[in-house]
Amino acid sequence: MTSSALGRDFQLLWSAAVSSRFGDALRTPALALLAATVTRDPRIIAAVTVAGQLPPLLFGLLGGVYADRWDRRRTMAVVDGVRAAVVAALAVVVALDRVSVLVLLVVAFLLATLGTLFDSASFALLPALVPPDALPRANGRLQAGSAVAGGFLGAPAAGVLFAVAPALPFAVDAVTFAAAALLVLALGAPPASTPGMARRRGSVWGEIVEGLRWLVAHPTLWRVTVLTAASNLAISGIMAVLVLYALDVLRVPPAGYGLFAAAAIVGGVAGALGAGRLAARLGTVPALRAVLAVETVALTGFALARHPVSGGIALAVFAAGTVVWNSLWASYGQRQVPSELLGRVGAAQRMVGLLTAPLGAALAGLAAASYGTAPVAGAAAATFALVTVAAWRTLRPAVSAVSAVSSGAG
Repeated sequence: MTSSALGRDFQLLWSAAVSSRFGDALRTPALALLAATVTRDPRIIAAVTVAGQLPPLLFGLLGGVYADRWDRRRTMAVVDGVRAAVVAALAVVVALDRVSVLVLLVVAFLLATLGTLFDSASFALLPALVPPDALPRANGRLQAGSAVAGGFLGAPAAGVLFAVAPALPFAVDAVTFAAAALLVLALGAPPASTPGMARRRGSVWGEIVEGLRWLVAHPTLWRVTVLTAASNLAISGIMAVLVLYALDVLRVPPAGYGLFAAAAIVGGVAGALGAGRLAARLGTVPALRAVLAVETVALTGFALARHPVSGGIALAVFAAGTVVWNSLWASYGQRQVPSELLGRVGAAQRMVGLLTAPLGAALAGLAAASYGTAPVAGAAAATFALVTVAAWRTLRPAVSAVSAVSSGAG
């Protein structure tokens, strides 16, 4: 999945991302299993999940500031080193049978907080490693590798390792973080202009506002961000009830749910590998509009399907489109935003995109409880149809990103 044409540094970054994603896929289900051994109170188990979801909303913009202030390569390596130490400590605590709810909450919150800084630095570093025209392909390769490592390798292995020894998946996760840190350190030194260390710094809040103003002032990038948030409302809703929809509406046998869910992973990998070709053929912004149309058709087919096979195919196509959108959205921002602002603008993009996810999941749960899961899929398809119409009416390639927003950069 890596390509020698993308260069040695990209291959190192790809290897680090895949290693880290494999560890994440081991830790996430193992943490849920561990929580279930500590308590059977669903409120507390849910609290562990929430503890891992809050930091991107609370600290995402702050992470963007420091991704622009500090050397991004070293920042990523240090963060992964700290995460390795945290997960290794958790493995020791588990092995000693000293786990408590407080420990689980602190670990989940701390790892997610560190992840906000890592994600901002990684997003901002990639344009320094590959040529601008290769960014869609590079982002696609990163997503494809992460999907395989997480969906096909890490997730199935998590339960097996936990059954062998509850501390084992966390120990392996610590090793993957350490390996990722070493791989990032092996990257060549970035150009002197890549980190924002040489520029004049203001207050943290002032720099956050600077990034937000730049994003809002760029017409196309802001519209893509808002469209992403709107589509995430539907995606989080359908994902919140997916298992019930599969079992009750599509009549997927419980024993076959894992295979059904794997359709999304297969579709996602296919989409990731094809993102670069699609962008090269159509252009990034036209490709984004086309992808939304395909997703709308796929999600409509999913809402109308009443058989596991047709539902699985529709889900795979929808997942492919979602990954292509994510790859092209990231690539477009990385090409348009000045290097010294990439951390903050990228963090703002992600935060705005994530704001609707909890709302979508909550609305889907309420609707499913009152009317069943079938209307949720229909509502998600209708939402995507509206997003697609809005995209085709408003999305236009920007003529010059820097000139278009220089007055709003502050």
